[in-house]
Amino acid sequence: MIVSAEALIRWNHPEKGFMSPGEFIPLAEENGLIFEISDWMLAQVCIQLKKWKEEQLPMIPISINLSAQEFLKKDLVSKIKTLIAETQIEPCLLELEITESSYLNNMELVIQALAELREMEIKIALDDFGTGFSSLTHLKELNIDTLKIDRSFIRNIVSKHQDLVITSGMIELSHGLGIEVVAEGVETKEQLELLRTKGCDQIQGFLFSRPVPENEFRRMLVKKVIEID
Repeated sequence: MIVSAEALIRWNHPEKGFMSPGEFIPLAEENGLIFEISDWMLAQVCIQLKKWKEEQLPMIPISINLSAQEFLKKDLVSKIKTLIAETQIEPCLLELEITESSYLNNMELVIQALAELREMEIKIALDDFGTGFSSLTHLKELNIDTLKIDRSFIRNIVSKHQDLVITSGMIELSHGLGIEVVAEGVETKEQLELLRTKGCDQIQGFLFSRPVPENEFRRMLVKKVIEID
């Protein structure tokens, strides 16, 4: 069953074709264009959720990645409040994903912003967990709803005991803190079954679907369930 989805951005370059975020987001962060990109993404997701609501489609939370630089702007929370008021969507349908780089140098600003967003019932997810210098103290202070285990751990959980032990530990730790767990990058049934036995809450990856345009995702929403071979 589809329980959530992630909004992804691609650049349709006139010469190079579709480019992944890894190819242009770092440059956008350097020259300041990341703010315009983030504003556009937030607005588009809210507008799309409004359309689905008006069409009486099944509603699920949509995740949006936030750049670390977004937390340096004091208008982040007010901007999101305005978008929600204009589109009349339920705040709980938005999930904002942050990474370690979002908070390591701006911890106080991030904690304050996240607290205000959670008061609005917006969900907060910590993305790519385990790939940097994640601190258990930070995990407690951030007060997140969801932890997303990076695909680098999921890739080899069937063949490498160390990755399985680390993944199992992340799931158990998160559940102990009342945090839901999403495993990223799941591509095989063996990975899926192993994660199920470990109590992972949600699964994300190519096993279910590659990134698709809105019109195709709309059909998936109506169907509600993704069948795997």
